Amino acid sequence: MAGLRIAAIRLMSREPQALAAFFAEALGFKWNNAGGLHLGEERVEIERTEGAPTPADLVSNDTRFQHFAVIVSDMDAAYVRLQSVKGWTPISTRGPEQLPQASGGVTAFKFHSPEGHPLELLQFPEGKAPAPWNARSGLHLGIDHSAIGVSDTERSIAFYTRLGFTLAARQTNRGAEQARLDGLVLDDPAVEVTSLTPPGSAPPHLELLCYRRPEAIASPPAEEKSIAATRLILSGMSAPVRDPDGHLLLPDG
Repeated sequence: MAGLRIAAIRLMSREPQALAAFFAEALGFKWNNAGGLHLGEERVEIERTEGAPTPADLVSNDTRFQHFAVIVSDMDAAYVRLQSVKGWTPISTRGPEQLPQASGGVTAFKFHSPEGHPLELLQFPEGKAPAPWNARSGLHLGIDHSAIGVSDTERSIAFYTRLGFTLAARQTNRGAEQARLDGLVLDDPAVEVTSLTPPGSAPPHLELLCYRRPEAIASPPAEEKSIAATRLILSGMSAPVRDPDGHLLLPDG
């Protein structure tokens, strides 16, 4: 699909101004002229809703679980800044986790926004950050990816490659570090992580997370106006479409 890219990530919110202030204070986002938020070249939209709050039972291996990752240049400093802001709650159980080299060697921390949106701070190992992160400066550099829970990796790869995404990488993350990062009780989880890039490879890209241990919870899609109904906004697409697990993709504009 010509011109396909992830133009924005849309969050639903009962208190958009308060949520925007949180993103600015905790994660370095700034307002853009269109009334949304941006970090580097990436954009987040916030839509007001009176829908249901984030479900209390939403866990990392649920197909409704969707987060996006903010790249940071210094995890310790980014974590200290996050801790200085009130309202968020942790997903990760022991602070930032450095994953094994087999899982990419990144350092990451997952948490919920004040309204329950899953979020992630992510730092690449020194000298291993891909473009464009080496060319950016500051503490919070931009949005690397949006990650969605899926119940069948191959089925989702087939769907997104038909849209125009390219399969870029696949790996299976395991171990206690992954369990602590994702807030899972199981000591030795296994999650298939698949990276899909839009044409041109500009961030953010898409990650598919398919949990094998514990098994993925194949839930019905989040209610359309609920806080959990995060949307990907795609340029180069003419009409809304749902993926095999019910994630709704919307055309830009």
